Amino acid sequence: MTPRGTRTDEDAEDLDVEEVLALVNDSNGTHLPDPAARGEKDSAPTPRKPDTRHRATPWPQARDIAERAARSATRVARRDPVSVPLDAALGLTLATPLDALTDLPPFDTSAMDGWAVAGPAPWDVRDEGVLAGHVGQAPLTDGEAVRIATGARIPADTTAVLRSEHGRTDDKGRLHATRGVVPGQDIRPRGQECRTGDQLLPVGTLVTPAVLGLAAAAGYDTVTAVPRARAEVLVLGDELLTEGLPHDGLIRDALGPMLPPWLRALGAEVTAVRRVRDDADALHRAMTTSDADVLITTGGTAAGPVDHVHPTLRRIGAELLVDGVKVRPGHPMLLARITETQHLVGLPGNPLAAVSGLLTLAEPLLRTLAARPAPEPYTLPLRDAVHGHPHDTRLVPVVLRGDEALPLHYNGPAMLRGIAAADALAVVPPGGARPGQEAELLDLPWASAGIGVCFT
Repeated sequence: MTPRGTRTDEDAEDLDVEEVLALVNDSNGTHLPDPAARGEKDSAPTPRKPDTRHRATPWPQARDIAERAARSATRVARRDPVSVPLDAALGLTLATPLDALTDLPPFDTSAMDGWAVAGPAPWDVRDEGVLAGHVGQAPLTDGEAVRIATGARIPADTTAVLRSEHGRTDDKGRLHATRGVVPGQDIRPRGQECRTGDQLLPVGTLVTPAVLGLAAAAGYDTVTAVPRARAEVLVLGDELLTEGLPHDGLIRDALGPMLPPWLRALGAEVTAVRRVRDDADALHRAMTTSDADVLITTGGTAAGPVDHVHPTLRRIGAELLVDGVKVRPGHPMLLARITETQHLVGLPGNPLAAVSGLLTLAEPLLRTLAARPAPEPYTLPLRDAVHGHPHDTRLVPVVLRGDEALPLHYNGPAMLRGIAAADALAVVPPGGARPGQEAELLDLPWASAGIGVCFT
C-alpha cells in the first residue's frame, strides 16, 4: 500500500506546530478519533481502507515536523532542570551557565618539571623539593632554588621556573642555567584561565567529556541540566527470536539489541524494551500503560494482516503527524502524537529501514526534547554514482575517505551489513547522484566527534 502522508509538497516550511497539526487533521483527514465516537468496539477496530489522496511527507518536511512536535511538547511539559552528578551528565544539555567556582589555576603553579629559582644564577638548591599536592615551601630568597614538579605550588618570591633540561649543577652543587631565564617563565599564574564567577560555558552547551573535565576543574560535583526524554521500545512480531540461529520461519531480532544504545546516543533515557506479540489488544495495552515521553515501535506500520499500529493509534485517539515519508528505505515510518507530551515513532520492521526512521523522525524529536543543538549540515562529494528512487530521497550508508564519501553495498532495507561499516548516511535526492556530486551527510553517533562516542 502506498503510504499516506500528512502534508503536501506545497505546504510551507515555516508553519508552527499547531498549524502543522491543523493541516494534518483537517486537510489530510489523518486525525484518529475516539472509536467510541464512531460507534466502534474497542476490541475490534475497523481497519482504514487505503486513501489514494494521501501522499507521503517529503523527507526534509518530516524532520521539521518531528522537531516542531518536540518543541510543542517541551512548552507544555515544562520539565524542570535536574541536578546531575558529573559521572551521569555525559550527553545532557546545560540548563544553567557553568560559572567558575574558583580561580583556575587556584594558585601559581609550575608548568614544567625543574627548579623554582629566585634572583640571578647561580643558585643554591634546597634539599627538599616541592611536589604537586604538597603544602608550599617557605618563600625563596635571591640565589635560592628548589626542585619542583609540574603542577606543584610555586613558593613565594619565585622569579621563574627553570626546566630540568635547561639547568646543570657544578661540583659545589650550585645550579646554573644553560640558557637565559625570563621572569615568570613556565609559571602558570593564578587565574590565568579564569577568575571566580567567570562564565565558562553558556546555557544550551552539550555536556561532552571535555565539559565534564572543565566542570570538575572549576569546582563542580554536579551540573544543572535538561532531563533526558524517557523512551520505551516496543518490539513487535511473533517471528522474532532473542537467541540462537534462525529456524522454521523464525528470525533473530536485530532491532531489540540495536535500538536502546542508539536511542541513548540520541539523548534519550531508555526505560524499557518490551516484546509485544502480533495481537491488537496486546499492543493497545503496551501503548496505553506506558508513561514514556516517546514510544518507539518496530514493524507493523504498513497494512498487512498483523500490522496493528495504525488501528491501535486510531483506537486511542492519537493524531498522525507523519504517515509515511518520501524516503527509501523506510517510507512506511510514522510519527503520532498520543497526548500533548507523548509521541510515538513507528519504525518499519526491516533493520536498515528502521535506521532510516531513527534518523528521520526519532533524531530530531529526541534532540529537541533534550535541548541539544542541531548538528551543522555538511556535504561531501560521492566517489561513486548512486542510483536513486524516481520520486523519493534515498539514505545510503557511506564511509568517509579523505574528502570523499564512498557508498557502500548491502544497502537494502533488510540489511545491516552496510550500516555496520558506515560512518554516515548520504542523502541522495530523487533521481540519484553522479560521481563527484555533493551529498548531504548524516553522521552516525559512533562516528561523530564528542558525545556520540559514548552510549551510556
